[in-house]
Amino acid sequence: MVLCACQDGPAPSSKENMQDLSRRSLLSAGLALPVIPKALSGQADRTRAPRYGSTLRTRFAVNIEMWWRNLPFLERFDKAAELGFPAVEFWPWRGKDVEAIAAKCEALGLEVAQFTAWGFSPGMNNPLNHTRFEDETRASCDTAKVLGAKCMTVVGGNDQPGMTPAEMHEHIEVALKRVAPIAEEAEVTLILEPMNIRVDHKGHSLYGSADAVRICRAVGSTHVKINWDLYHMQISEGDLCGRLREGFDQVGYLQLADHPGRNEPGTGEIHYPRVLREAYELGYRGFVGLECRPLNDEIEAARRVHEADIW
Repeated sequence: MVLCACQDGPAPSSKENMQDLSRRSLLSAGLALPVIPKALSGQADRTRAPRYGSTLRTRFAVNIEMWWRNLPFLERFDKAAELGFPAVEFWPWRGKDVEAIAAKCEALGLEVAQFTAWGFSPGMNNPLNHTRFEDETRASCDTAKVLGAKCMTVVGGNDQPGMTPAEMHEHIEVALKRVAPIAEEAEVTLILEPMNIRVDHKGHSLYGSADAVRICRAVGSTHVKINWDLYHMQISEGDLCGRLREGFDQVGYLQLADHPGRNEPGTGEIHYPRVLREAYELGYRGFVGLECRPLNDEIEAARRVHEADIW
């Protein structure tokens, strides 16, 4: 199986070998966890941020829109770097100083894992918007080049009056086939994000994994995959590990938040160490976007994220 452009790193060893890797064996082999003041106790010295973002297996990308919301946008990148995270992600690039973001990330050694190229409205599920979608895809690919980003999120769109779900999904498929060559030439992966309609996005046309997998398989491009948001998938369908296995050939990027609350791992019902282990054993080596709201503060949230990578 060939992984999409969003996924980096060497191929994993056999599942049997990975299952034998315990935290103790890793430590004895010299693969120690990063030095953290009062490690994982939740009582770290707040005058010096512990580097919880430096993790053993999973590479996390902080969603800059949802973390440090009380700070100016560019200062949030400094905070992400202080905590040791290797990457960030954000929502639409329109209205942001792309050159300043690129310079900030270069100075801090951060990668831009992904950003949003096409949002909810106008929907690509309406053929009247396909020309605009193509134009915006080209512009977003140029932006990705400036930022060094390998992935861009695209959204199917909210329900269109008078259209059935099947018709809207067909229009999404047509739109993605139209822009796939643009993404391939730019070496950027478009990641289609299914939402949930029970909690956050009532009236959206694409939710759960089944339709998104079918659409992306029909498009048949190495550069059109799924932004597999585990939070949305939990609300829409559950069975996170099973669904991930079934659709893994179409996974371009992973995001997470716990449920209920859309906060960091360890605050809700999802056992993220098991889910992240499943993704790792399937061969996922891309970034995992932290599209979650810190429950109390960012340092505590980062500690919980760090713990989710221990299994």
